Amino acid sequence: MAAVTAAAVSLPSSSSSPAAAKAKASASASPSSPCGHLQFPRRHGGPRAVRLRVQVSTTETAEAEPVKKLEKVSKKQEEGLVTNKYKPKEPYVGRCLLNTRITGDQAPGETWHMVFSTEGEVPYREGQSIGVIADGEDKNGKPHKLRLYSIASSALGDFGDSKTVSLCVKRLVYTNDQGEVVKGVCSNFLCDLKPGAEVKITGPVGKEMLMPKDPNATIIMLATGTGIAPFRSFLWKMFFEEHEDYKYTGLAWLFLGVPTSDTLLYKEELEKMKEMAPDNFRLDFAVSREQTNAAGEKMYIQTRMAEYKEELWELLKKDNTYVYMCGLKGMEKGIDDIMLDLAAKDGINWLDYKKQLKKSEQWNVEVY
Repeated sequence: MAAVTAAAVSLPSSSSSPAAAKAKASASASPSSPCGHLQFPRRHGGPRAVRLRVQVSTTETAEAEPVKKLEKVSKKQEEGLVTNKYKPKEPYVGRCLLNTRITGDQAPGETWHMVFSTEGEVPYREGQSIGVIADGEDKNGKPHKLRLYSIASSALGDFGDSKTVSLCVKRLVYTNDQGEVVKGVCSNFLCDLKPGAEVKITGPVGKEMLMPKDPNATIIMLATGTGIAPFRSFLWKMFFEEHEDYKYTGLAWLFLGVPTSDTLLYKEELEKMKEMAPDNFRLDFAVSREQTNAAGEKMYIQTRMAEYKEELWELLKKDNTYVYMCGLKGMEKGIDDIMLDLAAKDGINWLDYKKQLKKSEQWNVEVY
């Protein structure tokens, strides 16, 4: 059983490192043929070589048992995970319960938070995604293709009854090379939904962004814009809910990068969490058009992280540190640039180290 304990936050109306592989000492001495040379002493004079034929019998060797491949045990919360319950040809039809803009009037673009009814029929997990199929048909007269969105609510949902799912969606509008205004089909369909309207849902899908099993894990979350969605789901479970089988006692550290302060998504919620759990939650914003670092450079997410680079590197050397990245694709390279020199000081190749982190499920990326 679980319960939402502090979910009454109003939405705005406008040990050893996985890279340090242990050395394996191996010594083997096996004859390459059944013949060998043995030295025997002579009674008179020096030693002489005597060729002996050594017969090696293999007829009595016990038959080797087949090697059983050990199944990898995931460090993430995968038990009972449901995927692809609903497919495009047979989607779940939910209803819009709430749709509100969560960016200010001066924001470059609109982002909306929306809640759909599921009646418990879409059993998702924190970190998964759902697909949405917009109403209508494409230019060829076929149904629109689904668009995947990271789920922005915990498994209990915003209302705490496990009967809803929430999304965080930015309205896509841009001008193409011909000077025409183009509107993203699915994002505009979602942002324009009115309460009571039907919405076709597929999924849930995804395992990459699932939370760690370890309730004492250090979880570093790196988000740009609507990439905050899966981390909102994490943080609600950690700080706004009570679970009999889960109580978070580790360190959650969120870096959120946005262009302006009017685009700081869920700011009130995040600050409330920090107030509730100051020892377990750290929060850093990077507002690129309004903030600069000491060198006068624009404050992107990697710029903000660079201010804590030594501390972050020390955390990344621990077995129970997990990094999750969601948002714009370019930010991963910026983080690589920070870590390359830090790792080199310890004699570690960062790119190789990152591969080991990925292999051990400690480096998780969903970018677009």
